[in-house]
Amino acid sequence: MNGAGLRRLGLGLLPWLGAILLWYCVRWSGFVNVSLIPAPHQVATKFFELLTKEGLLIDIFASTRRVFLGVSLGILVAVPVGFLLGWYRPARTFADPMINFFRALPPIALIPLVIVYFGVDEVAKLVILFYASFFSGVIVMYEGVSQITPLYIRVAQTLGANQAEIFRKVIIPLTVPHILTALRVALGVAWATLVASELIAAQRGLGAMIQNASTYFLLDVIYVGIICIGLIALIMDMILRRITARLLVWQDRAVA
Repeated sequence: MNGAGLRRLGLGLLPWLGAILLWYCVRWSGFVNVSLIPAPHQVATKFFELLTKEGLLIDIFASTRRVFLGVSLGILVAVPVGFLLGWYRPARTFADPMINFFRALPPIALIPLVIVYFGVDEVAKLVILFYASFFSGVIVMYEGVSQITPLYIRVAQTLGANQAEIFRKVIIPLTVPHILTALRVALGVAWATLVASELIAAQRGLGAMIQNASTYFLLDVIYVGIICIGLIALIMDMILRRITARLLVWQDRAVA
């Protein structure tokens, strides 16, 4: 690793070291009862215990699969809907108030209705994650698509491109950045909604683990669950950013 790489690594690790130091300082300050704040090394010990003896990997897999499916389905529907709303102003005028109405509803408020209509099985959890992903994704999509300048289309028409060529060679490439942004936003929202979705009688999953731990006041387990959710969301976001950089390399070339 060269000097620049080491510098980036150091800058990346610095906030984490600062957070751990702050954690210890809060615990040692005496302002908070130490029994209410497990130390970082205690949480790390509990993490390895859960990992090696209590099937933490199964919980991680269950939650990751739910988020993956919920976001995939949500974005699959949000992309064409967001495109229609962004591209056709009458459609946006017609649907915008309703989308903003439902977007403002917290998924946790819908849990009783979801249980009534979908039961307490896996489908109900996916519905909650789908709901959160769809409305966060569709907003990003239609706001992004509505800002695409028609200049590119007029240039393509001037060069003799037909409608199919304009859609394939102009509109789709211009839409890809907004699809990827919608995917990133939906992924973050879905992880934030995970605990709510696993309120629906989940037996496994990080949200279920946190809820069970709260019943018995196992604060170290709650910390492990929260940190795992954050770490997995971070890893997925980093992967997505790498994919975005590869797919949008043409933007850098165009700017250059």
